[in-house]
Amino acid sequence: MNINWSVFATITAPILALFIGAALNRMIERKPKLIYYLGQVSAFRLSTPQQFDLFTHSIVIVNNGKRSANGVRIGHNILPDNFNIYPSVSYEIETLSSGGKDIKIPALVPGEQITISYLYFPPLTWDKINSSIKHDDGFAKRLYVLPTPQFPKWMIRILKFFVWLGIIAFIYIAFELISRFIKVVFLAG
Repeated sequence: MNINWSVFATITAPILALFIGAALNRMIERKPKLIYYLGQVSAFRLSTPQQFDLFTHSIVIVNNGKRSANGVRIGHNILPDNFNIYPSVSYEIETLSSGGKDIKIPALVPGEQITISYLYFPPLTWDKINSSIKHDDGFAKRLYVLPTPQFPKWMIRILKFFVWLGIIAFIYIAFELISRFIKVVFLAG
């Protein structure tokens, strides 16, 4: 019933190192992480001497990474004449050969967030304006933001406790199963 621990260590050490290395690399890797979401879509009917409709929407762009996102390009199928970038950043507009336009922002530093608001008239609608958002290191990830209830902090702490308890129990059970498997293999051999 003796376990050859050197064989066990030889088998499990590279597997364990792979998972620990991947987790550490993901945590400390310095790269930009550009995300964006649709802020709001609104329609107004203005009653002046004549009635007309007015549409607005906004997109929020955030660099959640640990390095600056350089060469940010916000693509547009149609760029309305009335748009605003807040807070103010330097940008330029580039006309594409396809007829669309890009707003080019030199860089967004880590943690920086900008909101681009658009104002336009029918028949143009919000879904026909933006095309893609990218930077020198790749495309921005779109988040689909939905209103959700926020749990109290005490409930989140309890849930985190049970998650960690489950992880510890899983590791213990996996270790027990592997040690029993090794016992059976070496005793049979």
